[in-house]
Amino acid sequence: MDNFKYYAPTEVIFGKDVEDQTGETAVKYGKKALLVYGKGSVVKSGLLERVEKSLSESGVEYKEFGGAKPNPTLAHAEEGIKEALSFGADMIIGIGGGSAIDTAKAIAHGAANPDEKLWELWTKKVPLTKSLPVGAVLTIAAAGSEMSDSAVLTNEELGKKAGINTDFNRCRFAMVNPALGMTLPKNQIAAGVTDIMMHTMERYFIPGIQCDMTDEIAEGLLRTVIKNGKIVVDTPSDYDAMAEIFWASSLSHNNLTECGRGKDFSVHKFGHALSARYDVTHGDSLAAVWGSWAKALYKDADSRFAKFARKVWGISEENDEKAAAAGIDKTVEFFKSIGMPVSLHDLGINPTDDDLTALSMDATMQDTVKLSRIRPIDAKAAFEIYKAAL
Repeated sequence: MDNFKYYAPTEVIFGKDVEDQTGETAVKYGKKALLVYGKGSVVKSGLLERVEKSLSESGVEYKEFGGAKPNPTLAHAEEGIKEALSFGADMIIGIGGGSAIDTAKAIAHGAANPDEKLWELWTKKVPLTKSLPVGAVLTIAAAGSEMSDSAVLTNEELGKKAGINTDFNRCRFAMVNPALGMTLPKNQIAAGVTDIMMHTMERYFIPGIQCDMTDEIAEGLLRTVIKNGKIVVDTPSDYDAMAEIFWASSLSHNNLTECGRGKDFSVHKFGHALSARYDVTHGDSLAAVWGSWAKALYKDADSRFAKFARKVWGISEENDEKAAAAGIDKTVEFFKSIGMPVSLHDLGINPTDDDLTALSMDATMQDTVKLSRIRPIDAKAAFEIYKAAL
């Protein structure tokens, strides 16, 4: 088992109607909140009004800042920083899914460091030493941003999507009402289910480390998501199933499933490159490449993939290589069953070899970084994985 640090300071308030407690929770962290949300669904549903009422009743002033995009952008976050500074915000609250919460985190970093350029902080050219408190009112189970130390932004000018991991990304509080996920379109629910699974699988397949307790947590989480994922896609009104998915989302990306094992986010790197160039939904980009990634690497970690097949999918095959291959097929079949794309063509894109080369260079930071802790993936290997995903 590898050495590890586990730090999960987020105060989680979970259950029906907990958004009505936002004010009494937020007042512990600030008095003036910038409210960050997306294209307006939180307005139409009445959620924003309920949150604002709760804030007012607790004496917290607020200012609205909408327009967060599905793939959060640097330019929009920079606008939010200006709004936060002009308002004098001492706290940022993201209302929505991972996009709104990641945008809120970015604004918090920029507003706390007004003399620095956000992208310089984001790419660690300038050290991030302080930030404003961030809270979340969650509406979709997917990114796990409400408890994670990560956030992602797209620099549209450069065509680059990049993440930053820092304890300053940890939300101080998260209001998690699974019922808020019931009105989402089915494709959004499915993409969220996929992202949750990816956050866990990206930590699971690293070979050569014995970590039974963390493995048991990861395997149980994956079984829970697979069981309830199909239910919430088919019947979003099932509160109990949705609650399981929402809680799994938080646990999948708060570092619990990497304790003693670490993580290998190479599939995310492939997906980020696709999202930055083609603006595809994050979960869709992951499902589209996961099968080709797994088939390219499983023989280098066949015991891990075989354990996954047996413990998660119940496959009884004794030969590790055959079991591993069967587990990959089962996973791809599951993605198909909930309507997810499992190829680049399914994403509606038809990249040329030149396009695939550009994607491979993006994923590997111009061939300066080798991906994966299973077997090093350079730009040439990344090209072959993208090619196989067509």
